Formats: sequence, structure tokens, C-alpha cells
Amino acid sequence: MDRSFANQLDVPEDHAAIREGVRAVVSRFDDEYWLARDEDGEFPREFHRAMADAGWLGITMPEEYGGSGLGVTEAAIMMHEVASHGGGMTSASAVHINLFGPHPIVVKGTDDQKRRWVPRLVSGEDQCCFGFTEPDAGLNTTRIKTFAEKVPGGYLVYGQKVWTSTAQVANKIMLLTRTTKYEDCKRPTDGITIFYTDLDRSKIEVRRIPKMGRKAVDSNAIFIDGLFIPEADRIGEEGKGFSYILHSLNPERILIAVEAIGIGQDALRRATRYARERVVFDRPIGQNQAIQHPLAENWMYLESAWLMAMRAAWLYDSDKPCGAEANSAKLLGARAGHDAAWQAIMTHGGFGYAKEYHVERLFREVSITRLAPITEQLILSFIAEKVLDLPKSY
Repeated sequence: MDRSFANQLDVPEDHAAIREGVRAVVSRFDDEYWLARDEDGEFPREFHRAMADAGWLGITMPEEYGGSGLGVTEAAIMMHEVASHGGGMTSASAVHINLFGPHPIVVKGTDDQKRRWVPRLVSGEDQCCFGFTEPDAGLNTTRIKTFAEKVPGGYLVYGQKVWTSTAQVANKIMLLTRTTKYEDCKRPTDGITIFYTDLDRSKIEVRRIPKMGRKAVDSNAIFIDGLFIPEADRIGEEGKGFSYILHSLNPERILIAVEAIGIGQDALRRATRYARERVVFDRPIGQNQAIQHPLAENWMYLESAWLMAMRAAWLYDSDKPCGAEANSAKLLGARAGHDAAWQAIMTHGGFGYAKEYHVERLFREVSITRLAPITEQLILSFIAEKVLDLPKSY
């Protein structure tokens, strides 16, 4: 009996329809497709195009620009389904960057900017990468050094970014820069400006970073040497960019949480199926409590994390504070997904180490969710300070 909260507990008809619609697309791409992308590292263009053609890339975008205008709850349901069918973070990352990454355009873009940019993102004509993180700044965004100098007609940019996803295939970049040096600002968050512009490869060098998982969705170090950005490609006011990116932080944490949960549930299904079918000493290994109990715990933790993620999504969509819940969902979902994927390997024994059973790939895919976009340690510090009213520790 399927007792998954995601499928059974008072699911509104429209949410069920989202699941069914997304499943109809993602189920066309089987384990062998995702294993091949894990081997060759090619961006899953066919999958990306199928999701775009079905209209899912615009689920959170305004209706007047070709989107569906739905909330983070619906986006979370969509991304949970995307991550639950063997594609792991490769399938999720190929599309979720479209959901809330471009949110500054929706929140602070002009009507002209929205008309120029949003429909092309919804249709999949444009692919965007995000140049936010820097080697010497990490999560301390106020310390970025990439600088946009004002020149006639726009800005001239020099700097470096790291962990820029999809820069190998993107034609647009959302770029976070300083337009006033840190030491010249009254507040650390002042002087940061955000742009959405063409990824000009004659001025931006893109170097791929080999990594543990999610091979087909590339991560890169980029080096910007004299990139000219027209003033028309600046989002909002100069120097106010830090506040604009805050709008997308909690949705991003919620989406990462549900993706990790989806991968964990995928791994758990594979483990329980194997435990029922694998016979050793004349009995299925799933009859042994040493096999049963860890898997039962995985189910409990995954379901609990899902509840927190849905609570966070409801709070966000209701315009209520959700920082504690969104961060908690990210930590709990990532840990639950990671633990379930590891237990799936252990349940398979030696075969868990073999690529043909796919659980080792799911483990590699889900691991990133414990590291990004925010570390577990910063989440714990946030909860300690903001919820428990303990002194700030950093």
C-alpha cells in the first residue's frame, strides 16, 4: 500500500494534476538515459526540451508572460516528482534553475525587461546561468569582488565566479557584482548590483569543474575580463541587488529539500524492492529485521521532512515568515535523502556498488544537497539565533 504523504494526504485536485502531468514527461526518460548522461556528461537537452514543451519551465512565472503564475507549493510538488524517477539532481537541476533563480526579474524588472526575457525562459529558448558565488567569498555574499564600473551606456565588468551551473550551455547570465567597493559602503549589503545579460564568451572564460555527481549539469569557474553590460540589462536600482536576491533564497531551500526527499524515496523504493526479491539462506533478505528497520526509519524521516517542506511552502505562499521552516526543511530533507540513498546501497550489498542498480548514482546525486546552497552548520546557527534566541556565533 502506498502510504506516501505526497500521494495520499488530502491532495487537492490541481496538485494531483501537476504530479500526473510532470510524471507523464519524466517517465519517458528511463534509468538508462540518466546513466548515459552520468557517463558522457552531456546536458540532458531532450529532457529539458520536453519539460519546456509541456510548459513546466514557467510554472512560477507570471501568466502575462507565458507562465502559470503558481506558487512555491506547486513548484515543490513539480520538483519532487522530477527528482523521484531516476534522474536525481541532474534532472532537477536541469529545470529548477528556471523556477526561482530568475525571480529578481519578476520582482524588480521593468515591463520591457519582463517582455524581453521571461517568455524566452519559459519556452526554453534561453538558458540562464548564475554568477553569484566567488572563491574568496563563499556564503559571505557581501564580500564579492567582481566589479561593474559605470561607463557610458552601461558597465564594464571584471571578476571571477565559481560553481556557476550550466555555463557550458547557457546563453544568458544573471550576474551579481559590486558597483561600490565594500570599504566604501555604509552597510555591507550596500553597493551590490544585479544584471541579466548575454553570456559573451569572448569576454567570459568558462572552465568546467569535474565533480562527484550531477555530471551532466555542468559546474564551472568563470573569469570575466572586460564584459560590457548595457544599462538596460541592470535589474532594479544600482547598489540594491543584495535585497533582490533575498526573495529567492527560501524558495530555493524548499526546492532543494523536496528534490533530496524525492531522490531518497526513489532509492528507498529500489531498496525495498530488492529486499523483497533477493533470497539468501532460503529467505528474502527483507524478512530480516536488520534490513527492515533501517529502511523503516528512512521512510519515517523522509515523510517528516516532506511535512516540514510543505509547511515552509505554505508559509511562503501565504506571505508569512518562513525562514526557519525553509532552512529546516533543507537540512532535514537533505539528510533524509542522503541517508536513504546510502541505506539503499547497504541493502543491495555488493550490487549496491554496481552502476547497473543505480543506487550508487542516486547517492552521488543527492550528496550535493547537504552542501549547497547553504551548509548545515549555517542553518543550525540560524535556528539557534533566530528561533532559540541564542547569541550569534559567527
